[in-house]
Amino acid sequence: MSYVIDRRLNGKNKSTVNRQRFLRRYRSHIKKAVEEAVTRRSITDMEHGEQISIPGRDTDEPVFHHGRGGRQHGVHPGNKEFTSGDRIQRPPSGGAGRGQGSASNQGEGMDDFVFQITQDEFLDFMFEDLALPNLIKRHLTGADSFKTVRAGISSEGNPSRINIVRTLRSANARRIALTHGKRKRLSQLEEELARLQREEPDNLQAIRLLQDDISRLRMRIEAVPFLDTFDLKYNLLIKHPVPTSKAVMFCLMDVSGSMTQATKDMAKRFFILLYLFLKRNYERIDVVFIRHHTSAKEVDEEEFFYSRETGGTIVSSALKLMHEVIVERYPANEWNIYGAQASDGDNWNDDSPICRDLLVNQIMPHMQYFTYVEITPREHQALWHAYEEVQESFPDYFAQQQIESAADIYPVFRELFKRRVEA
Repeated sequence: MSYVIDRRLNGKNKSTVNRQRFLRRYRSHIKKAVEEAVTRRSITDMEHGEQISIPGRDTDEPVFHHGRGGRQHGVHPGNKEFTSGDRIQRPPSGGAGRGQGSASNQGEGMDDFVFQITQDEFLDFMFEDLALPNLIKRHLTGADSFKTVRAGISSEGNPSRINIVRTLRSANARRIALTHGKRKRLSQLEEELARLQREEPDNLQAIRLLQDDISRLRMRIEAVPFLDTFDLKYNLLIKHPVPTSKAVMFCLMDVSGSMTQATKDMAKRFFILLYLFLKRNYERIDVVFIRHHTSAKEVDEEEFFYSRETGGTIVSSALKLMHEVIVERYPANEWNIYGAQASDGDNWNDDSPICRDLLVNQIMPHMQYFTYVEITPREHQALWHAYEEVQESFPDYFAQQQIESAADIYPVFRELFKRRVEA
């Protein structure tokens, strides 16, 4: 009996080949389940795995069989209701065995196929085909961003990087160079010996002398080592700095008194999606959190999501603070600057034109992309209409969407950050 043991290592949190094939086959079902899960989940449970259910009918394997061709006649015993030519009405869909219909004492079927996807797989499906628009490689992000590349051949190096072909080629060239004269002399002596043995076979003393000379030359040629430390060649690897993108995302959230708790929760869920997306897809990106009511304040992640501070509404305070931070810490010639703002649309009447002017004249000329989401089921107010003028001035760099309920958060998020096809 023979045993085959697969010792191939699977990395941490990596699925097997069969699992990856299964995920590809049922991608549409899983994506739909992920979208539904994002809608119903709480803020603290956003990044966990998910249990996926696939209808049993969709897991059936295809089979080949002979079709029923032509005309066929059959006799069904016990038939008292139908005659030849009658049409039988199609039975209703569902029924026993599928979890639908009323109780029955007959029928059979299969339950839906249920399996668990991991946290990484859940996030992969959630952020599939998303990207920050207009991301440009501007600057080296730091000394620790390097890529190891090959840089030719070296005579010194790590034994694990030895180049066998180059080493043998060098050794062969060295042996040829050191023994060229001796091999030429050996060839002459062998020709002379062959001539003497053919023309003067009785001249034993001369023949013996030639044989001794040939033997000494061969020993000297064989004494040249097959491999010398001089021959060793190594693959040279160097660290090459990789130009990567420096990006910063400004998250501006309205926490004024007009924002109800439900509206704030939807805003937080939108920003949690954005934060997870950034941290998962981009290794080097700064996130600046700004909360505002009548005044704006730069805060950390904890305070941004959990602080209970509230007040009146002056949206321009957040935009002014954002512009100050850009000037102080994020020069536009080195950084890709992004912004995301969430509000219920309520604003002090005289402040909306100020917001428009701040965006058009001071902020948008330096931005790669700015998004505004208005969380309200009501009609749009002055802030939305002011931002429409901004969108007209910067159609490729400014976008706005409305969120009416929690079910709109994920579709709106995907619409704002979907991957664009570069021209």
